[in-house]
Amino acid sequence: MAISRAQLLKELLPGLNALFGLEYARYGEQHKEIYETETSERSFEEETKLSGFSAAPVKNEGSAIAYDNGQEAWTARYNHETIAQGFSLTEEAIEDNLYDSLSARYTKALARSMAYTKQVKAANVLNNGFTAGYTGGDGQTLFSTQHPLVSGGVNSNTPSTQADLNETSLENAVIQIAAWTDERGLLIAAKPKKLVVPPALQFVATRLLETELRVGTADNDINAIKNNGSVAEGYTINNFLTDPNGWFLTTDVPNGLKHFVRTPLQNSMDGDFDTGNVRYKSRERYSFGWSDPLGMFGSQGA
Repeated sequence: MAISRAQLLKELLPGLNALFGLEYARYGEQHKEIYETETSERSFEEETKLSGFSAAPVKNEGSAIAYDNGQEAWTARYNHETIAQGFSLTEEAIEDNLYDSLSARYTKALARSMAYTKQVKAANVLNNGFTAGYTGGDGQTLFSTQHPLVSGGVNSNTPSTQADLNETSLENAVIQIAAWTDERGLLIAAKPKKLVVPPALQFVATRLLETELRVGTADNDINAIKNNGSVAEGYTINNFLTDPNGWFLTTDVPNGLKHFVRTPLQNSMDGDFDTGNVRYKSRERYSFGWSDPLGMFGSQGA
């Protein structure tokens, strides 16, 4: 439906001092803090996790060497979504000199709408990370204590008992990440990189990562998390996280959270011959998801 003069009566009357409501500041591209971005030339993308070899056994004198088999573990699939939004101005609104003021304002509003949608979709991977039905290639939710291994064991990228963000829970997460293994049970030397928090936890994150001494004690102990550089890249706030108690850690495990760009943002406009209306459109196509769940650690909070 086109935007007509009936919807914009005040703009046709003399004495209007200001138009407002479309030019609020917006949050930046916060998904870039946690996602690896790649381009895609297909309707979907798949990434397959491989299993290496187990620890080498002892070869007894005179015995034959043991041979091991590599194999595929599981496959993650990314189905791209088309995101589009538009608006139209009537021919009469254009004739009555509303074109210049409205096209500029609503074009900015359109850009804000598209950017907002992208951040919501990016954050939803974390927001749904504990929700049954939102599973990855290994059949588990993003955050699970039961990520299966070819060797028969499991990896866990969430606390066995969910915990609020504090010194103890963050230290335990660092220790837990250090114990992760590959598909055959070999340690992988994983480390945390960045703490991701909602706005409600920004002050807790500052105290945990940026103070020289331990938080909330009268002892003169050093802040071991800061001193050891346990979370090397500090923290970032994601305003689109919906759980005020949830917190997350990115890790140095490659191919974790992925953002595939199939079609970058495109803006276009045209005139409709029959109505004389002018139409504006924004369109892009992308997907958000994860391949290796060990790219993230997460807790819902207590």
